[in-house]
Amino acid sequence: MAKTMKKLISGVILDLDGTLLNTDGIVNDVLRVFMVKYGKQWDERKANKIVGKTPLEAAAALVEDYGLACGADEFLTEITPMFSDQWCNIKLCPGANRLIKHLSLHNVPMALASNSQRTSIESKISYHQGWKKSFSAIIAGDEVVAPKPSPEIFLEAAKRLSLEPSDCLVIEDSLPGVLGGKAAGMGVVAVPSLPKQSHLYMAADEVINSLLDFQPKRWGLPPFEDWIEGTLPIEPWHVGGPVIKGFGRGSKVLGIPTANLSTQGYSALLSEHPSGVYFGWAALSTRGVYKMAMSIGWNPYFNNSEKTIEPWLLHEFDGDFYGEELRLVIVGYIRPETNFPSLESLVGKIHGDGRIAEKALDLPLYSKFRDDPHLKGSAS
Repeated sequence: MAKTMKKLISGVILDLDGTLLNTDGIVNDVLRVFMVKYGKQWDERKANKIVGKTPLEAAAALVEDYGLACGADEFLTEITPMFSDQWCNIKLCPGANRLIKHLSLHNVPMALASNSQRTSIESKISYHQGWKKSFSAIIAGDEVVAPKPSPEIFLEAAKRLSLEPSDCLVIEDSLPGVLGGKAAGMGVVAVPSLPKQSHLYMAADEVINSLLDFQPKRWGLPPFEDWIEGTLPIEPWHVGGPVIKGFGRGSKVLGIPTANLSTQGYSALLSEHPSGVYFGWAALSTRGVYKMAMSIGWNPYFNNSEKTIEPWLLHEFDGDFYGEELRLVIVGYIRPETNFPSLESLVGKIHGDGRIAEKALDLPLYSKFRDDPHLKGSAS
């Protein structure tokens, strides 16, 4: 979703947690352990209550919500060292490094504006080479009077970049950040970090699925030039397991037989990768290696209740292969997950994805992964 862009942008202000760094997994892991101490069980579905808040606000919300026998300050004192021990393990949000390097290469001024404390920000970015020097300014939540959703932190960022607020673009994952950026008179791109929440971000000028989908050109910034034949090369990643029965709609409803994989044991991996359509190579233990296109996500047309992995092997098979070992190497990205007005339009788009994947996988950039060791381990 995007509104008509009228203003060309000179500088970019980025949030950190949930926008550049995938902190959700670390937060859930730490809170899961921490809550046991108070005889409570952390519910990941309540993560939306703390997204975008300052540490003290988040602590106060959790103490009240769970009825913990401590104050917000005590909560923070106890849990902060637990988080600090884990910052070195935070994964980047897909597209984060690509965006920072791109803007730096083209000398686009950047600021980091986060509700986190300064010491926390410094610690987190220290593990990512070149990040600190890429930002002309870093503003923390404990360096302003009013944190997000107040516009103060964004106005201060613009001031330090020597830019007018209207010349700045804010990229944010949280609703407080989106509201703060708009209140500052800036353009705002929302990248919701929590699933199925895009409808809450109508205040943003543009809502994208992930940073992989950000188009700088729309904002008058230098365009990315790394898309090839309708595909974006990504750092390869692997997944595998026995083929299971899915929702019974691949062949029957769509006419497209998918080889579904169980998500059991892959929840952390799935949280690292945005929903969308990817492609790569697939190996069946008794048959060989094939081209494949794959969707990850909730499939909005069918409104899945959980995030799924649905590969489509681009080959005509005589029968099904339930129970066979399937290994995948995912090498590129095609498009974000989206809803469709009709089944026909969905099927048409899936076939289009298949044609894009089929053609792209003949390129040396992608074809070399047909010999990936992960696939050879299961292919005959």
